Order: sequence, then structure tokens, then C-alpha cells
Amino acid sequence: MAAAPVEYTIGGVKINFPCKAYPSQLAMMNSIIRGLNNGQHCLLESPTGSGKSLALLCSALAWQQAQFAGEKTVEKSKDNDKDKEGSGRKKIPKIFFGTRTHKQITQIARELKRTLYSTVPMTILSSRDHTCVHPEVVPHANRNERCKELLEAKNGLSCRYYHNVHKMRDQNTLQWVHGLHHAWDIEDLVRLGGKLRSCAYYAARELMQDACIVFCPYNYLLDPLIRESMEINLKEQIVVLDEAHNIEDCARESASYTLNQAQLLLARDEMDGMVTHNIRRDQHRPLLAFCCSLANCNSLEEREYESSCKVWTGTEILGIFHGLGITADIFSLLQKNLAAVLEKEERIGLVNGREDTVQVPTISSNTQSMLKSLFMVLEFLFRQNCRFADDYRVALQQSFMWTTQQDLPDAQGFFARPQRRRQSTRTKTLVHTLSFWCLNPAVAFSDLSDSVRSIVLTSGTLSPMGSFSSELGIKFSIQLEANHVISKSQVWVGTIGAGPQGRKLCATFQHAETFAFQDEVGALLLKVCHTVSRGVLCFLPSYKMLDKLRDRWINTGLWDKLEEQKTVITEPRGGGKGDFDELLQTYYEAIRGTAANNGALLVAVCRGKVSEGLDFTDDNARAVVTIGIPFPNIKDLQVELKMKYNDKHAKSRGLLPGARWYEIQAYRALNQALGRCIRHRNDWGALILVDDRFRTNPNKYITGLSKWVRQLVRHHDTFTGAMQSLESFSQCQRGAVETFEERPSQTAPQYPSPSTATSPSPEIITPHKPSDSQLARPNLHTEMQSANSESRPFWIIYYLLFMSFKGKVQPRKYPHLIVDKHFLYGKYNKLIIANNKKCLLGTNLKCDNENLSNG
Repeated sequence: MAAAPVEYTIGGVKINFPCKAYPSQLAMMNSIIRGLNNGQHCLLESPTGSGKSLALLCSALAWQQAQFAGEKTVEKSKDNDKDKEGSGRKKIPKIFFGTRTHKQITQIARELKRTLYSTVPMTILSSRDHTCVHPEVVPHANRNERCKELLEAKNGLSCRYYHNVHKMRDQNTLQWVHGLHHAWDIEDLVRLGGKLRSCAYYAARELMQDACIVFCPYNYLLDPLIRESMEINLKEQIVVLDEAHNIEDCARESASYTLNQAQLLLARDEMDGMVTHNIRRDQHRPLLAFCCSLANCNSLEEREYESSCKVWTGTEILGIFHGLGITADIFSLLQKNLAAVLEKEERIGLVNGREDTVQVPTISSNTQSMLKSLFMVLEFLFRQNCRFADDYRVALQQSFMWTTQQDLPDAQGFFARPQRRRQSTRTKTLVHTLSFWCLNPAVAFSDLSDSVRSIVLTSGTLSPMGSFSSELGIKFSIQLEANHVISKSQVWVGTIGAGPQGRKLCATFQHAETFAFQDEVGALLLKVCHTVSRGVLCFLPSYKMLDKLRDRWINTGLWDKLEEQKTVITEPRGGGKGDFDELLQTYYEAIRGTAANNGALLVAVCRGKVSEGLDFTDDNARAVVTIGIPFPNIKDLQVELKMKYNDKHAKSRGLLPGARWYEIQAYRALNQALGRCIRHRNDWGALILVDDRFRTNPNKYITGLSKWVRQLVRHHDTFTGAMQSLESFSQCQRGAVETFEERPSQTAPQYPSPSTATSPSPEIITPHKPSDSQLARPNLHTEMQSANSESRPFWIIYYLLFMSFKGKVQPRKYPHLIVDKHFLYGKYNKLIIANNKKCLLGTNLKCDNENLSNG
């Protein structure tokens, strides 16, 4: 049964919460209300599974509704004023809620539906790939291109779905006519669009006009081109970025662009054609000269075998542009010329010998996209007297790419038989790429920080939090590191530095290439799958290691042994969304099924799709195994330049030194993978970190882990000892589930949480006889563990011993107790009724805090 809503008043704002809030949620809501009241920026870290999304939604929407209520009060007080100007009304900020992926938006919408704020006007911004329902566009490889063709009515065809967008673009119509009364997902809007033959893509954009909260991937908010395309205005608005641990990378990518020589040559040829045919010649000619100048850049230096590169700083590239005559003033003219050539224009012309209106030809959409992105980067370079020039590196790279030649028919039009074809039809092709890399995320963030009211960044893996302020160029006046809502007994965290054969496991490049390492990791994973039932996730540092391990295990037969234990699934390197969803469905079905194999094993990659934003609740992830530490590729040119950039500005801007920045990237990826396991208060699971470096140098490697993980880490000297401990933990948790009829994990707890008790005075819950519908009993083992070990006084044991002398408590050979009347648990001011039922207490009754905290 769902818990009744609870009302909290924080900072003068009444917040309706769907259940009793955890302390971490109260702390988050308090921080958010303070930030919104004072127009300050917030940096909030709360562990995965602690309910941070619910706290974000309720506090932000409650604050917004309070502003609407205040505005109505002010309007009533001015009803009798003679000169009442509507323009003087205070504009209430919208909430732009950004997440990393569309999958996370689905989860957020589900959370919003649980709250009393589920009826607020909302919309979800998405791409045509997710929202288009036109039967002629959906199967098209390039939906954007095909959609634009229909909108422009090329070939006499127009989009009838777009002309019906009025059926869905009004918030009231959507709620009261079409039945979307409560928070909806993008799939609901797409389904409605298909039913009404209306465009869901443009309807979502139209709904933004009257929406109180707008959901979208956060690159929609950071990327200037997407903001312009979607008509997103963030001035004096509230920006909430959930799962913001990747925000630095996303911000740098939003202000960067890479193009290749083929794109430049295509643009040059199109401009030349426009000039030749006298189509807007005055505007196309300067753009043609610009493309020719870039296409002629071929100064390269040797770097590695079959590749070479040349790197300039932003200041140096501006000097080169000045030499080509491209100054800030000239670039401003180029921008105007580009805008002019992209305008749609119709003129009188001859069509089949008769005068008719014809559309003036424009450059292709690919060339338009390339020039817009390139000019966006150059605008940052020239902005405010070249303020950001030193934040850029421009790399011209030369490499060889293998391409496969298509079979051509002979003179008679026949193709060769397969067995007669040549063994290899691949050829090496020389490729030149020109990359404008932004090394400072504050460049893209400057557009937000200079205009929005408040920015709220939150994630479970923000530490070290100091780097965000320096990297993003924003002062976060309000910062929070919240505690986890689970007890220590619900998670097993251990490091393993040796495999079943006793070989040391250190996943550096040199060791990971050896068969001995690969075989040892395989044997370890096989033992974990045998020990832990249901779902197991294994995360590797790279796709390259995944491929090597899979090939080795198939050759040695270990892959077959894994499949005997569990259904084995590997994360695909690429592929479409449908293929990935199908694999996940296979994984979930294997866990729910009753086949001979015991669940499923999903082998994935850190920073991949599985590690970001997917919810592996309960049996879907009873263990997460991480192999090695996922450092970025040290040989990657962009990584190398970023490290040097940070070293250069470490003292002047407070940036992390390059080496420390490099380590942080690994820890955040590792923490994200570990966070797939514990997803709610009653969840449990094991986190297994496989690498000897965690044991040999804990000061360096353990300190990078999330706070809640770091506090629970235990180093295991031997593999056997680790497996015995893991098996005991797994059996204990699984036994507790089987012994007691637990309530569903999604349901809010109905009994008081020990972690919320603050008063030392005794509080007694009056005993009562439960009805048949109330026979489901709490897991006393879990409840007892949920308090901190420091808060459990020894007199709990004395009480039990005293009752045993009176014949009330009867110890058994097995770890159970019969409690006659009352069973004390948790903090010293809580009492819970056992009613002569068998209660799992633990494996011993030794009178010390450590054993008591371990059950």
C-alpha cells in the first residue's frame, strides 16, 4: 500500500512529498529551496538510489507554485489600482530539467507521476528519431533530411502530420481532451500523435510555451545550435541538470567541432556552383574564399606510423586567420552572408515555358550543418576580444582509413562467384580531419551562467566537488554531500587482488594483454556467477578488452562454462537503440525465468550505455564486478592536450593538475558503474573491485571512490576468503528474503526508520493484534542493521540475556530467536512487535558492537 503524502515546509515553501522523506532528501530539498530563493547555484551529490530525483522535482516545483501563488496574491491587492499595467507582472521562471539520455527522462517522468505535482503543464523535447510518426519518414535513414523535404513541400508533397499539430499543442487540450492528465512520457505523446495523425515532434516544441517544466537531454541546453534550433530561451530560468557527472565532457563537446577534408571540398564545390550560376553571388563568394582557405591547410608533422598531425593553440590559429584576412570584423560579415544564403526566397521564373514562382536554390543541408557548426566554434574564438582563444586547440590530423570496395559487374553485367572473388578488396584511403577542440567547459557554460537564475547540478558521483567550480567557471554557493539511505549490512564491498589460482590481478595494459591475466579473470568471474544468483554485471575498462576476453574465453572453453551458469550477454559497441533494448530484454527475461541457468551475466564497458542511466533494481543486479580502473586512453591526442592545458592553468584558475584530472575521469566512470547495483532503500548487492592496486595503494585509488563506497571497502588478501565472505553475505540476504514475506521494494516503508531518530527519550509503539491482511512482517534483520553500529548500546544484548533467564528467549542451534513480547532494534528509542513469530537476528550473540552491526 502506498504511503500517504507528507507536507514539509522548508524556507517558507510548502513541499508535498509522496512519502516520508529520507534525511538525504530533506537535505537536498533544503539546499535547492535556498538556492532558488537567493538565485544561487547548487552542487549536490547524493548516492544512487537515495531518491534524489524525487527531491529535485518536488522542491523545484513546490518553489515554482509558491511563486505563482504569490503572484496571484499581488494581483488581487492591485485590483483597485487605477493604472494596472500587465507588463509589470513578475515572470515566473520555467524549470528546464536536463538529463544525460532519453532513457533517464522516462525514469524522471515516472517519478513525477508519483507526486502531487504530476498535473503541472510539461513537455519533453526530443529528436525526430524518437518522436516522428510519419510513415514516409520513419523508415528513412536520415529522418531530419526527409522531414525538411516534406515541410518544404518538395516534389509537391507536404507533411499532413505537421498541419495537424494544432490538435496537440495546447496544454489544456492535451490534459482534458486527450486524457494526459498526469505526467506523461515521450512514448505517450508519440502514441497520441499516431492516433491523431499529428506531429509529436513539433507538438512537444509548441507545448514548451505554457509548460512549467521542460524535460530534455542536457546537451539541448548546452549546445548553442540546438538551443537556437529548439528556440530555447534560458534567460532568468531555472536549469536542473541530473546525472551531471558528465557535464564537463558534454560542455567541452558542445563548444567543439571536427570536420574532414571531404566536407570542406563539398562545401567549396557547392559555393563555386552558386557563384558560377549567379545565385546570390555577392554572399556566396566570400564563403567560397573562406572554404578554399581552410581546404588548403596541409602543414603536417610526423607523429606515429601512418599518421601525422599539427596542433595550434587558439591564439595561433587566429593569427593564421588574420594572415588570410579573416579578422573579427570580417567574420561578422561572413556570419551575415551565411544567414543570407540560408534564407528561403522565391522568385519569378520560367517553368515549362511559363512564368511561375520558383524557390531560389540553397546549399545542401549537410553543408549548411557543417558551416553552422564551424561558425559556432569561430564565434567562441572571436567572442569578447578573443577571450576564449587560449581555451582552444586546433588539430589537423592525417590518417589512413581502410575502405571496402564494392563489387563491380563485368562487361556482361555479371558479378563474380563468391569463391572466385579476391581475398581482399579493402583499400587504404588517406583522411584529413580538422578539429577545433575546446579544453575549457566554462566556454559553453558561459552562456548559461550569464543568463539563468539558478543552476542545480546533481549526481551520485560528483566528488571531488571542488573541480566543478573551477572547470565550469561558476561559483556554487550551495554544496552538499548527502549520505546513503541504506544500512551497511545491505551492501558487500570488497577488493580482490588475486584470482582463484593465486595470480596477481593488475589490469594495466601490460598485464591485461597476457593469457594468464585473461584466464584468471575468467575463472574469477565464473566463481562469482556460481556464488551470486540472479543478475551479475561485469564492467571492463574498454571494448578492446571485452573483445580480447571474449575471444580468449571462447577458445579455452570458459565461455561455455559461463553459459552453463548464466545467460551471458555482452554490450554491443554500436548498433541501434532497438538492438540494445532487445538485448536488455533478453537479460531481464533470463533473470525472471526459471531456466536451468541461474540468472544472467551482462558484460559491459565503463562509459558505455549500460553504465549510464539504466536502472538495475533488485535481482537485476545482485553483484557488480569491475575489472581494473577505466582510465582514458593516455595516447589519445585530446586527452594529452587537456592534461597539458590543466597543468598550465592549475595555479591561475584553480584547475586540477593534469594527472589528477586524468585520475578523476577514471574514478567517475568507475563510480557510475558501481552505482548500477543499489537502487532503493531495501535493495542489496555486492560491489567487487578486481585489481591489486586498490590494496597496494589505497591512499591513491580508494580515495577516488564515492563516499558511501569508500566507507565500506574491505580488502581481501586471498580469493578464497573473499568468496567465502561473499557467499555468506549472499546467503544471508537471500535467506532473509525467503524467511519473511517482505513488502515490495518499490513501496515506501511503513515503519519508522532508525536513521531518522533524534530524540534519546524512549518511544514505544503500542502492541496490537494484526489482521490477516497485516501478516506480512518487517525484515527484522534488515531493520536492525539499518542503524549505525555506534548507536546500538550493549544493553540490547543484556536485555535479551535477561529475558532468556526468564524463559522468554530461547536460543536455537540455528541463528534464530523466539521473542515473546517485544524485540528491541535499531536506535535505543525504538521498539517493534514480534508477536511470538520466528525472527532472524543473526549468526551470533557476541557482545561487541562489530559483531552486532554485522548481525
